[in-house]
Amino acid sequence: MNKIIEADIVVVGGGPAGVNAAIAAGRSGAKTVLIEKYGFIGGMSTAALVYPWMTFHTTDGKQVIKGLAQEIIDRLIAMNASPGHLRDTVGFVNTITPYHAEIYKVLAVDMLKEAGVKLLFHSFVDHVETVDNRIQSVQLTSKSGRIDVKGKVFIDTTGDADLAYLSGAPCLQGRDGDKLTQPMTMKFRMRGVDLAVVKQYMIDHPDEFYKKTPIDELANLPLSGVLGYYKHWKEANLPINRDQVLFFTGPEADEVLVNTTRVQGLDGTNVEDLTEAEELGRKQVLMVAEFMKNNLPGFEKASISSVGAQIGIRETRRIDGQYALQVDDVVQGRHFEDVIARSGYPIDIHDPSGKGVTAAWVEGDGAYDIPYRCLLPQKIENLLTAGRCISTTHEALATTRLTPSCMATGQAAGSAAGLAVKHGMQPAKIDIAELQSVLVQGGAVLK
Repeated sequence: MNKIIEADIVVVGGGPAGVNAAIAAGRSGAKTVLIEKYGFIGGMSTAALVYPWMTFHTTDGKQVIKGLAQEIIDRLIAMNASPGHLRDTVGFVNTITPYHAEIYKVLAVDMLKEAGVKLLFHSFVDHVETVDNRIQSVQLTSKSGRIDVKGKVFIDTTGDADLAYLSGAPCLQGRDGDKLTQPMTMKFRMRGVDLAVVKQYMIDHPDEFYKKTPIDELANLPLSGVLGYYKHWKEANLPINRDQVLFFTGPEADEVLVNTTRVQGLDGTNVEDLTEAEELGRKQVLMVAEFMKNNLPGFEKASISSVGAQIGIRETRRIDGQYALQVDDVVQGRHFEDVIARSGYPIDIHDPSGKGVTAAWVEGDGAYDIPYRCLLPQKIENLLTAGRCISTTHEALATTRLTPSCMATGQAAGSAAGLAVKHGMQPAKIDIAELQSVLVQGGAVLK
């Protein structure tokens, strides 16, 4: 007989969205369980080395994501594990937020426990029991055998809409037509980089870097990120379908995080495709590191110091929810009456089949609203989503997938679940004004 665990709120997936959802749910007073397949917290932020967090601000520098996300950053700053929000020297956005991933893993667990959340690591959801369009329980495979986790409200923060898909909620994947998703990237760190040499080379050769890089200001800015080396990359002619090098500095003074590999045409929800992606990604890491060491000034003494535990995934399944955020909603900076989060990150589509990146910036005040309806699936009544798998189009996903947005929708989903449990109703029936009040009290920016 399976072991049974009972809770009010069950959160599946311990990435940034799941962490914030579970903390918000726990703080509401509801008995909360967080289920995570790895033995640590952080999802793509830690397992796939997604670093730094981008961006909490609009392109004009107005902070639009605060709340639990900012609380985490403040506590990381107090632990000397983040310098806070820095100017983005790539020039793509206004700010980036470096952080120490190993310390974030510990801090997140501390905050979850402070909120009274029960953690289940090394646990994989492989079956969902539904009755009359309601999830009754999720079944886990674990080292200690099968476990049934029962709950009143469930939150899918798996990134891949695993819980929604297994429950029978309608899901979508990729772009319209061919269903291709944004490429995967195996990220890696290098130590021994002379960043002073890198910065000076940028100042001396501005044409080799991104058109918006603030070259004129670099002498007085800490170098936080680099996008370019177009000539070097073209001459190397590596078998990687990309047209430039991208890396971010830190957390150590001689360290960079390289975001340059690109694995296309594979399905992040297919185990055989994922296996192939891991193989290809790690081979590309060796190629790119060798290229950087041999060709880029400042990398002569650099070497690989770490590689992601898994390949980074930008896009897989997402729910077909009660409203799908549209590209025009983002670009026009649209407002919604049921807003539960805002973001200022632009459309950022890594081409599913080509070399480039398609970008479109947010107009108006530089931020757009994410409506509550995007967190609500069709068909399954006691399920919420947050993070990468909320209801959007393929194009709009290119902004909502970013970590700060995932943190914000996570806080919203956890807060909504807490109200649903408190009032004994389905998440779709809660009072939006009450939810917004709870979020604002928790520091969220909604207008």
